[in-house]
Amino acid sequence: MATTCINTNRCPKVKLAGARSAVAEIVNRRLCGAENVIGMLRWLEEAERLEVASLPDTHQLIYLMEGGGVITLECKEYKVSKGAGLYLGPRETARIQQVGAGPLKLLHLIVPKARD
Repeated sequence: MATTCINTNRCPKVKLAGARSAVAEIVNRRLCGAENVIGMLRWLEEAERLEVASLPDTHQLIYLMEGGGVITLECKEYKVSKGAGLYLGPRETARIQQVGAGPLKLLHLIVPKARD
């Protein structure tokens, strides 16, 4: 198996419409041949939010790399900061909103459920 080094600073950063953040894919099939995972960096500026959709047959992991925010799960709000993580199984959703002085930087992994 070959090792692929990806300079994430060179991955295109796309601004999403409607106060929904900016995103750059850093792990995918095209970049490194990854077949069972998509990895993204996401940035939330002041008052921006990320609606994490329910994805059937997938697992999602979101890790807060920088900044602070509020995560809403099942109508409950949780204040979070750097180092916090969130796991979402199939059919689970969440909302993440930036709060505080600086931007919120997230690592977001999406992994399809393994098939037998």
